[in-house]
Amino acid sequence: MPVLRPWMWWVLRFAGTYNLLAGLTMLVFYHEAYRALGVPRPALVLPLQLVGMLVALFGVGYHLVANAPWRNRNLLLLGFWSKLLGSVMAVYTVARGQLRPDFLVLVFFSDMIYLPPFWAILRHFRNR
Repeated sequence: MPVLRPWMWWVLRFAGTYNLLAGLTMLVFYHEAYRALGVPRPALVLPLQLVGMLVALFGVGYHLVANAPWRNRNLLLLGFWSKLLGSVMAVYTVARGQLRPDFLVLVFFSDMIYLPPFWAILRHFRNR
């Protein structure tokens, strides 16, 4: 069973905490999220709140991977695919003109930036 290198542990802890805080923000401060994105607030905010709950749960998952890497490695695989597909969807949505291009700054710091280290951690598991 592989042991995480120190930088891997820190990346997972940071990602976990970031996701917990981002998810909580989507659950509680959804008005500000819509205003920051420059889109009108829909009558039903439940979809954004559900996404916030999932983001927070991914945060818990990253902490679980940091605690017991081998046992919880598949949670990291789910997180990697979520961040990859979410990034692709965000770029597509901006390219279609449905969101402002500056939205990609948020996506970069929330998802894209984690793709290389998550990939490296997943490879670390596969090489053992």
